[in-house]
Amino acid sequence: MAKIPLKLDQIIDGAALRAELGALAGQVSGAELRKAVMAALKARIAEGRKAAEVMLMADGGGTACAARLSHLMDEVIGALHHFAATHIYPSQNPSSAERMAIVAVGGYGRGTLAPGSDIDLLFLLPYKQTPWGEQIVEYALYMLWDMGLKVGHATRNIDECIRQARTDMTIRTAVLEARFVCGEEALYDELVERFDEEVVKDTGAEYSQAKLAERDLRHAKAGESRYLVEPNVKDGKGGLRDLHTLFWIGKYFYRVREADELVGKGVFTRKEYLQFRKAEDFLWAVRCHMHFLTGKPEERLHFDIQRDIAERLGYTSHPGLSAVERFMKHYFLTAKAVGDLTRIFCAALEEEQGKHVPGFNRFFMTFSRRRRKLAGTSDFIVDNHRINVADEGVFERDPVNLLRLFWFADRHGLEYHPEALKLLTRSLKLIDRNLRRDREANRLFMDILTSDRDPALNMRRMNEAGVLGKLIPDFNKIVAMMQFNMYHHYTVDEHLIRCIGILSEIEHGDGEKLHPLSHSLMPSLKAWRPVLYTAILLHDIAKGRPEDHSTAGARIARRLCPHMGFDAKETEMIAWLVEHHLDMSMVAQTRDLNDRKTIQDFADTAQSVERLKLLLVLTVCDIRGVGPGVWNGWKGQLLRTLYYETEVLLTGGFSEASRAIRADEARQRLAQALAERQWPQADIDAYLDLHYTAYLLAVDLEDQLRHAEFIREADGQDRALATMVKPHTFEAVTEITVFAPDHPRLLSIIAGACSAAGANIVDAQIFTTTHGRALDTILISREFDFDADERRRAERIGKLIEDVLSGKSYLPEMIEKRAKPRRGTKAFRVVPRVEIGNTLSNRFSVVEVRGLDRPGLLSELTETLSDLSLDIASAHITTFGEKVIDTFYVTDLTGQKIVSPDRLETIRKTLLQTLESGVERPAKGKTKARVAAE
Repeated sequence: MAKIPLKLDQIIDGAALRAELGALAGQVSGAELRKAVMAALKARIAEGRKAAEVMLMADGGGTACAARLSHLMDEVIGALHHFAATHIYPSQNPSSAERMAIVAVGGYGRGTLAPGSDIDLLFLLPYKQTPWGEQIVEYALYMLWDMGLKVGHATRNIDECIRQARTDMTIRTAVLEARFVCGEEALYDELVERFDEEVVKDTGAEYSQAKLAERDLRHAKAGESRYLVEPNVKDGKGGLRDLHTLFWIGKYFYRVREADELVGKGVFTRKEYLQFRKAEDFLWAVRCHMHFLTGKPEERLHFDIQRDIAERLGYTSHPGLSAVERFMKHYFLTAKAVGDLTRIFCAALEEEQGKHVPGFNRFFMTFSRRRRKLAGTSDFIVDNHRINVADEGVFERDPVNLLRLFWFADRHGLEYHPEALKLLTRSLKLIDRNLRRDREANRLFMDILTSDRDPALNMRRMNEAGVLGKLIPDFNKIVAMMQFNMYHHYTVDEHLIRCIGILSEIEHGDGEKLHPLSHSLMPSLKAWRPVLYTAILLHDIAKGRPEDHSTAGARIARRLCPHMGFDAKETEMIAWLVEHHLDMSMVAQTRDLNDRKTIQDFADTAQSVERLKLLLVLTVCDIRGVGPGVWNGWKGQLLRTLYYETEVLLTGGFSEASRAIRADEARQRLAQALAERQWPQADIDAYLDLHYTAYLLAVDLEDQLRHAEFIREADGQDRALATMVKPHTFEAVTEITVFAPDHPRLLSIIAGACSAAGANIVDAQIFTTTHGRALDTILISREFDFDADERRRAERIGKLIEDVLSGKSYLPEMIEKRAKPRRGTKAFRVVPRVEIGNTLSNRFSVVEVRGLDRPGLLSELTETLSDLSLDIASAHITTFGEKVIDTFYVTDLTGQKIVSPDRLETIRKTLLQTLESGVERPAKGKTKARVAAE
């Protein structure tokens, strides 16, 4: 890669700065001089940073930008030291004790600096010191701090540096990176020489082990996967610190000063070193842009800045991928390349240490090389409990060995030797059309994918090594691809591999508590295991294309599966699962599962119980694989309900009894249950007269009984408004039942109160009694682990709902106080959509609203529906990160579907305006809240 000219003279003129400060000393004195010097230095820093940013935008050189900013600080610190030593604390006849070297350490010591980075300084003093040294240090530090710079510092003599470096790896690394800035260079030279002889010599293994252990701990804190969609550019897996760790270890172990010397040591090929440089340059460019853009040391690439960084770096949109998605794919491919370099580096390091060190564990310490043959092959060996190649010609002789490496590792439960992975990475060119069509290679691949041990582990190793993308070119297109939304936590390839791991977990029984139905179905799906695993691997393989990824994915599955050993029936099943992998999730979360038309339509899609079972398990894995916190018990309950209702229909057990007959049967069951609870017959008759057919058919008997006691108690206390709460532990939701005088805007007010309380509504069922009261049941996401805590929270929300309905609290003000959008939502653009269908339900018009989430949106939408004279029977609220899909089952005020084209268009346009406006209407809201209370 071509080196970008630094043009340091355009950043700052150090000689001119020294002269300027010297001139100031002749013009003013005392406190005024200090202010003048500080103003001059701050001005030069601001000018230099602005020039560095302009040059970064022009040439895109990340490493060059970091070097320019480092040079800027070198000149500022040098000028400040010269000024202090010459004009503030001059020494007429300096003794050997009045010497000092200012040394850059840490990241600044590498000669690279981000705009918001800390400046790490070592003030190196001689063994014998005078107050002069402390005065210079104090003056320089206070000036730098007062300029708003973050300065990490230490003041030591050489003996102290050596002593502390022996016992502290952080200090050892800081001294390893030491770079002379200004002052007495002889002091610096002595430190470097003594450090190399007294600390570094013969301690390479110890240092290497410590730095890799430190790296693992850092990864655990920053997020173990390198494919998190909001990565930490500095400390995350595959970030800058990983590259720096490689350089530290290489510099320490091989006793080199510059990274390119590692090529001569045989650690990297020239091509790999250039890859090292390219990755570093890209990551530095991203980091510098982040700091310039935000004006602060932001290290995490948050959603709300990703689009701006992509624009700064010059990315443009392509069909199927936006500019920001192309930028993030480049980022993740770079992070992957850093992982490749790490493996290659560790292999070379272990080989080198094996020559010189008698014992070291796993990579470094206490290593005793135990080699043995591996049963069933002469191409691979077991090398200290890791699989390794028998010789360097293993893959050239038989490219199928590229798969056998993973197959044997899986079969024998072995980790991978870095030497084997290094050779594998360098042999990827051997994967061609012939290998992709090779029967034995495909058999081995399917064995790895469907392993009953840990298939996700070896699939991830295959992906990280580049084998998976080479073997399946369509998969290679989604490697490192992110989806620019707040719903998906990982890149597409990482999501697919995590889904495979979740399926394996369910199959082994580890997910029984989370997924009782999926767990119970797995034994009956043994014959379909390869189909299920393959469908999970391929279900998102067509992401990032202009067309629908489900349809395109099914087409890819039909092309690939015959080569993977599947017959026509199995291929069609995989293709069907890929094409319909979103259907069950969307129906369960956005449709009324009490509506028989919903079940009938879904059964028409599924067509067989086998498909239904496979689709359920695939759906569970897909939702759970999205990221932590996405799956919850409520989604599981919705999927189970949909499965059971559909299974009954597919097996011929669906009741075709008329609605009236089923309502009569439900009324009789309720009457009998109330009688068993010692209710007087007159009270039973009066209570049964309260409910319409819709309530009796939609609500379980257990809940009907709970509602009966609740309403009886409220009426007994003559309460016009009452709320009841019930935490549902397994489903991870809490139910709040509201009994109140019916009002067209009742749900809107309830939704607003929940929004004001920070409660997320996931479902709502609305019923009206014959005496003009509303019985509304809403489900909110659970917040606390313990039922007692959750109950108290729900009771507070219930009280808030009562206060709003009674006019004691003013809803718009409460929402405004509470309403703070989540970080990142402003970065997204969701095209608002409103669809109204009359074919999804036999009794209701179904209004589906899609748009960007914001606080109070549900309240606004329900208020708009009320303004349109629509009666809401049920609401189903689904959030996918920043996007919401809210579905309302509605009728007009006479209980009929909306069929007039003009009215349907009016409803659609009005709801679109609500989605697009986000404008609060406090006066109107206040009036409605008070009207509702009356």
